Amino acid sequence: LCLYFKQCVVRFLPQSYDAVEPLDLEEFLMSQLQSGDSALMQELGDFPDDDLEVELVEKECRTVRHSVPEEGVELDSHVRDCVQSYTQPWLMVKSPSLAVLSDDSSRTLTSSDFDLRSGLTPDPRVEGLLHFSNHDDLDRFNQEARQGNRHPELFALYPPADEDDAVEIRPIPDCPKEHMGDRIIIRCQAIKFEIDIEPLFATLALYDLREKKKISENFYCDLNSDQFKGFLKPHTPQTDHSTLSRAAIFSITYPSPDIYLVIKIEKVLQQGEISDCAEPYMVMKETDSAKNKEKLEKLRNQSEMFCQRLGRYRMPFAWATVNIMNVISTATLDRDTTDSDSLNGKSSSLEKRGQLPRRNSERFGTMEDQCNMSAFKPATITISTFCKQEGDRLSDEDLFKFLADIKKFSSLQRRIKTIPGDPLFNHTARPVACLSTELIPVKPLAEKNVRPVKEVLEFPSSEVYVPHSTYRNLLYIYPQRLNFVNRLTSGGRNITIKIQFMSGEDPSCVMPVIFGKSNGPEFVQEVYTPVTYHNKSPDFYEEVKMVLPARLTERHHLLFTFYHISCQQKQNQTGASETLIGYSWLPILSTDRLQTGQYCLPIALDRLPVNYSLHSPERITPQVPPVKWMESHKGVFNLEIQAVSSVHTQDNHLERFFTLCHALEGGVTFPLRVREEKIPENKLEHELKLSIISLSSSRLEPLVLYLHLVLDKLFTLIMQPMVIAGQTANLAQIAFESVVSIVNSLHNSQELARDQQGRNGLLATYLYWVFRLPDSNDVMGPQGRYSTMGRASATTVGTMLLQSRLRSSSNPDIPAPHSAEDTEVKNILSAKVLLHIQGSRMSTYVDVSSHPQSSTGGTRPSNRKQFHEELALQIVVSTGVCRENAYKYAWFFFELLVKSMAQHVSLEKQDVPRRSRFSDRFKDDVTTIVSVVTAEIGTILVKQQKELEQAEKVNISLAFFLYDLLSLMDRGFVFILVKNYCNQMSTKTVSMPTLISMRLEFLRILCSHEHYLNLSLYFSSPASAPVSPCPSISSQSSSSCSFQEQRILGLFELSQEFKQQHYLAGLLLTELSAALDMESEGGKVQKKAINATYSLLCAHDLDQRCTRPDVRAKVATLYLPLVGIIIDSINYLDFTGTGKSKTGGSDEDPDNIPPINQSIAMAIAGNPFNTLARNALAVPLADCKESVVGGVLRVLLHCLTCNQSTTFLSHCFSTLRALVVKFGDLLFEEEAEQCADLCQKVLQHCSSPVDGNRSQACATLYLIMRYSFSSNFSRVKMQVTMSLASLVGKSSDFHEEYLRRSLRTILAYAEEDTEMQNTPLPSQVDELLRNLNSILSDTVKMREFQEDPEMLMDLMYRIAKGYQTSPDLRLTWLQNMAEKHKNRKCFTESAMCLVHAAALVAEYLSMLEDHKYLPVGSVTFQNISPNVLEESAVSDDILSPDEDGVCSGQYFTTSGLVGLLKQAAELFSNGGLYETVNEVYKIIMPVLEAHRDFRELVSTHEKLQRAFDNIIQKGHKRMFGTYFRVGFYGAKFGDLDEQEFVYKEPGITHLPEISHRLENFYSQCFGDALEMIKDSKDIDRSKLDANKAYIQITYVEPFFDDYEMKDRLTNFEKNFNLRRFMYTTPFTKAGRPRGELNEQYKRKTILTTMHTFPYIKTRINVIQKEEFDLTPIEVAIEDMQKKTRELAVATHREQPDAKMLQMLLQGSVGATVNQGPLEVAQVFLNEIPADPKLFRHHNKLRLCFKEFIMRCGEAVEKNKHLITLDQKEYQQELKKNYNRLRENLRPMLERKIPELYKPIKPRLGNRDSVKRLSFRRALEENS
Repeated sequence: LCLYFKQCVVRFLPQSYDAVEPLDLEEFLMSQLQSGDSALMQELGDFPDDDLEVELVEKECRTVRHSVPEEGVELDSHVRDCVQSYTQPWLMVKSPSLAVLSDDSSRTLTSSDFDLRSGLTPDPRVEGLLHFSNHDDLDRFNQEARQGNRHPELFALYPPADEDDAVEIRPIPDCPKEHMGDRIIIRCQAIKFEIDIEPLFATLALYDLREKKKISENFYCDLNSDQFKGFLKPHTPQTDHSTLSRAAIFSITYPSPDIYLVIKIEKVLQQGEISDCAEPYMVMKETDSAKNKEKLEKLRNQSEMFCQRLGRYRMPFAWATVNIMNVISTATLDRDTTDSDSLNGKSSSLEKRGQLPRRNSERFGTMEDQCNMSAFKPATITISTFCKQEGDRLSDEDLFKFLADIKKFSSLQRRIKTIPGDPLFNHTARPVACLSTELIPVKPLAEKNVRPVKEVLEFPSSEVYVPHSTYRNLLYIYPQRLNFVNRLTSGGRNITIKIQFMSGEDPSCVMPVIFGKSNGPEFVQEVYTPVTYHNKSPDFYEEVKMVLPARLTERHHLLFTFYHISCQQKQNQTGASETLIGYSWLPILSTDRLQTGQYCLPIALDRLPVNYSLHSPERITPQVPPVKWMESHKGVFNLEIQAVSSVHTQDNHLERFFTLCHALEGGVTFPLRVREEKIPENKLEHELKLSIISLSSSRLEPLVLYLHLVLDKLFTLIMQPMVIAGQTANLAQIAFESVVSIVNSLHNSQELARDQQGRNGLLATYLYWVFRLPDSNDVMGPQGRYSTMGRASATTVGTMLLQSRLRSSSNPDIPAPHSAEDTEVKNILSAKVLLHIQGSRMSTYVDVSSHPQSSTGGTRPSNRKQFHEELALQIVVSTGVCRENAYKYAWFFFELLVKSMAQHVSLEKQDVPRRSRFSDRFKDDVTTIVSVVTAEIGTILVKQQKELEQAEKVNISLAFFLYDLLSLMDRGFVFILVKNYCNQMSTKTVSMPTLISMRLEFLRILCSHEHYLNLSLYFSSPASAPVSPCPSISSQSSSSCSFQEQRILGLFELSQEFKQQHYLAGLLLTELSAALDMESEGGKVQKKAINATYSLLCAHDLDQRCTRPDVRAKVATLYLPLVGIIIDSINYLDFTGTGKSKTGGSDEDPDNIPPINQSIAMAIAGNPFNTLARNALAVPLADCKESVVGGVLRVLLHCLTCNQSTTFLSHCFSTLRALVVKFGDLLFEEEAEQCADLCQKVLQHCSSPVDGNRSQACATLYLIMRYSFSSNFSRVKMQVTMSLASLVGKSSDFHEEYLRRSLRTILAYAEEDTEMQNTPLPSQVDELLRNLNSILSDTVKMREFQEDPEMLMDLMYRIAKGYQTSPDLRLTWLQNMAEKHKNRKCFTESAMCLVHAAALVAEYLSMLEDHKYLPVGSVTFQNISPNVLEESAVSDDILSPDEDGVCSGQYFTTSGLVGLLKQAAELFSNGGLYETVNEVYKIIMPVLEAHRDFRELVSTHEKLQRAFDNIIQKGHKRMFGTYFRVGFYGAKFGDLDEQEFVYKEPGITHLPEISHRLENFYSQCFGDALEMIKDSKDIDRSKLDANKAYIQITYVEPFFDDYEMKDRLTNFEKNFNLRRFMYTTPFTKAGRPRGELNEQYKRKTILTTMHTFPYIKTRINVIQKEEFDLTPIEVAIEDMQKKTRELAVATHREQPDAKMLQMLLQGSVGATVNQGPLEVAQVFLNEIPADPKLFRHHNKLRLCFKEFIMRCGEAVEKNKHLITLDQKEYQQELKKNYNRLRENLRPMLERKIPELYKPIKPRLGNRDSVKRLSFRRALEENS
């Protein structure tokens, strides 16, 4: 069964899958190379010597010199190794590789510079546009133009292939460099308080509130005047230049919104609490100098006295803070890139953040998003207040509490006392004269006298994973707390601590290693902490920074001396102000390890014990006389020590490993002390192995920091023979396993970055820049012994290895089931073991002196180990998890092998032939490794399909390994490895596409070799090729062919000979052939195969070495089989994508030839897949037969649509012009639709910013006009106009200024065309161009007013109006307007636009068709809106719809009309105008009934039902528009000046809303020149400022005459078809707007608009204005009528609203209503007016009040039924108020004017004197 299955597999795989035996390349080059071939071969570089180059590159140092330990000190081996690692040059292996082809930025073929010329000068015209005598001349001219200036690199013209496939690009890792976060410079410019009386000292540092951590060291600066510096002269021995700095560069790795810059201010110690010392600053001002002069002088003198006596001591004074991120985020983000360059070395800080492997956790991700520090302008930070320091709240914990309060409450709590002050800091760019944190000058150096800028060391808030690259050895001491509370003596109250670093116990052993502060020495021997006045248990905030000596001994220690400082000098006291309290100390090393962390030390009184420095103070031995201790030897002094060191690892595992490694180098005495334990010599090997194993257990951060050193040591252990206690130690295997373990843990860490090939960035960097061969010469003596795992023991290892694959990776003890793949690995390795035994390749622990032996294949003596051999052996014999991981991360070991091999060749084998460079056993090992890795890839593919990506990465790394070997080893040997790989992969039971895909990527990388052409023997003619071992297929072809024909045919065939001679090319073409032959699932693989071949052809095309024609010819020969492959595969490639074509038609029938699959065709052509598929205009031959010209035009139009080069476009336009000249009439008659497309495309190119494209397009457009003039000019005119409309409306890449210039150029063509001067053409062209220009102008204005919707709509309205004679265009613009309105949620206006569009369509339909069911024209629509009648403006004689292709669009049909109206109905419904929906459907229904469209009728009636339901349900709750009058005044408004509009806004829009909107928009245009007029008075132009723009906004209400109100009954009717609006302006005769009731007049203004609302825009011009004034009594009548009306409505509603009713009652009968009804009555009704003219008004008001009081009574009764129980009292109060009002009004309401009620008998004789009488009254009296 198995045998049968194997045969099936073989049968179904293409034969080509068995890779042929390659040539012995080295042999061929040496013996069979012909002279001609040799010359050609030299063309492509000196091929035989293409070795990888080993290059030493000096490290680029940021500072002027490397940071190194002090001179003259003997360093211990670990420090020496560290320093060497940080200063030695990089060792790089440069591999030959092609430049990245797709990145050739110099090959932009479409760029062309242009300059903007002022005015409208026409562009240069195309030469010889009209100077041809016949068509043949034109064709010849075009053909010659096409042949000129051709590009030699054909493939460079195609777009690059997919980047995803470009696996051959190996990213170069970043050069290791010192870590830096985002950098900001802070310059201290001024620290000013209200008074200036003493020297002050500032300390700046960054704190991260979120992490509760100080994230930078301190930066010290002071801005004291020379006078104050003079005060301190006695205490300042010297002032070094580096301490004069006033600017600091802070670094922030993890930006966060919680980072604060804290500024602490100190002053010289003086007598008194901090509060006492701060008081003068809080109460006095320098400006009050007259008043305070004496006091200030006294304070200055006092300060001088304290400075001279206590100048070395400081006291806390004040502090301030600022959120640094707020400053950065508010500073504008447009800083020059050069600024960021100078801050960050080379790249901008944002890029830097991307490159650094940093913490990858969520919290930091979000912070970096919030805090973009990539660019900001210099910003000034000012802080208005300082906080006074509290003596009992000085610690960092207290500071973080303060900062949390500031963040929470945005300001300090009141309990914190503030001092007015004005510190000034700013961010600036471009630092000059920088000093590193070790005070080494940073490049570039500045002039001598420039103040330096200091780099402040960052303490990142979280781990930073960047290996050390500079020597740094700093120690920071933080005294924290002192507790003297229980001490009885009162001496220790003003306490300071003197801190010193000692190298011994003698006072002279003090070392000047402490960094000085500002304006003093660079380094000092001692430092004093600030004093808190009268505090026995002070907190400290001091930071003491010191540089640690490179060599530390047990005598080095920190000494702390505690003093009490006497602030006031007593009369009998002389000399020092210090009183000794006690001592404490801390040995700097504890069991040879640097002491860091928190400590609580006891204090020794009086004296220091003898030999104290050898012990910690807690553990000191008893002495005689006994030592006196404070608090019975309890710890009373808290401090913290932190080290920032690239020498001291501060990790137990690393420290132990380094210590034991150095013990091997000798020079140590046994037993060796490591931490607490002592190791004898015989245990050294065991302990060292344990330390190697435990390396991977160390924390990730220290492991990364010392990664380079750790790997160097491990590689030395793999290489070095270790003789320990006379025994040879075998450490190579365990060291290799440790390397594998570290590689695995770095890859698995989520914190560390990987590149696109899955390589860990840190390891890739190490391999590329750092790794060098371990130097074994100095360790190996002449009697050196191999410490390698013996070759004899390789048998056992091999057996173990066989088991390892069969075990579960999670538990090696559980055997896994066997499989074919396991058997394969087993066979490889068992053969390998057998080979080891047969070849006697045993390098066991043999004594060289007694067993002289030479290696069989190598050329070196056997007592020299080579690193690459040892490494290869370890890879081969590794087992278990180690082996699994070694192959999983094979890339690392491959690159390690290659770099070590390159160094080996460079050092020892430079002139040795390739064959003899490496031993046979090494070649065997490499063969085994390649086989096992190939088997691993197969295993993953077969068993773990999910791990496909992993398999791809291993596959790529294997390919790069063989790629590199081609430059180092015997190339024939490498080809055999390639053959083995291909054949081994072929046996896998994997899906065909996956298999081909893997091999393609593998081959693509190999073929990207710089010497690929030479490796493929491209120069070798068939005669020089060796005889093929098997006959080619061509040689077996029919004998009827002549030998010559056979030979030519053979060139196109992928024969065995070809594949053997051109090995890599043959393999690639074989894969291509296999991929193209795939019938299913082949698309992706086919694309991959084609892209691989295409990228190779591109590479040759751009290769400068291939420019000679004979070289190009030879290269082309290499790809001749490509033609055969494509011909063979054409049947499998299907244009429609439906699979294999099975057509059986004859070959001659062109319709039956299966076309090539489009994606494949595009790939062959070099286009990325499917990019053009969407736009592609397929041109089937059948269509072209009808109109070949149309077909050609379609292709050319498609070409214009694509993104083309200028060169191509010029030829394309030439061809188009030839088409127009030859077949103009045919085109314009037959291809109307395509001509419209043509006009649009050409016009689009007329707006191109590229001069060449524009001039070609202008020439083409003019020719289109010229050749259509005789018969089709009106159509072309319309199409050009429509094209322009479409272009300006939709195109985003449209440039108005270029299009205008093009119009000018076309005009120039018309003026210069002598033949046509006597025809109407020039004037017609002129008219057309002028029309186009006006459209352009309005369009440009539209762009300006994008933010002003009303102005935008006005412009669109004007453009649409301009197209009144062009119905298609007017319709387009009405639809554009509808869309804009809809986007702004103005549904009613959007619907109106569509109603107008429908009316326009109806007008033209009525001309074309005469059906009763169709609307008669726009008249039918006037029930919807009277505005629609303007669509009937077009008369028949202007444009006839059945000519010129007018009204040919889809909307000018019955269905188009119905569609527009249905959209309109939907929009009216959205806008809440349900009544209008009914009117719209009244027009639609007859059409549907005529068409018997019952389904649509059902739907229509449903919609109508919904509309009527809405009317009933929503009733009075519907909100309609709100209206405002807006007037514009001022010349700045241009056309709008003195224009008044009524604006329609959404329901419930308040006046401030529209006012704010317009003010916002116009203030952007005019800035401060805009002024909003707040009242509604008439504007007097003479009083306005000519340089300002004024807007007046007034609320207006719809106005109706009484007769109108009869028809407008519903709420809808009162809000629809509105043309008249009213607003009132209150005024008094005195000129004030408001006054007393008896002097309050009112002016009513009635505005009439041009159209009725709603209209197709939301603002309409006011065309008429009427005004009339009301007297005070008329105003009162109107007000009372309004109140009465409101009460009546509220009382008689079907569902009364209690709240509304009560509100109205309160305003009517409430006791406290100001200017309420009662007051109105008392003013106007109390007395009968003297003026008879007012009698009627008086009476009318009296009657109003009667009705009003009646309505009030009704309302009070109604309210009685609506109230709840708890409102009874309220009701009683209302009733009482009502009764009181009625009683107060009664006398006034009952008083009548007698004159009005007197009977007057008419004197009928004198008809002229008839007056109006109260006839009713007269009749009563007569009766």
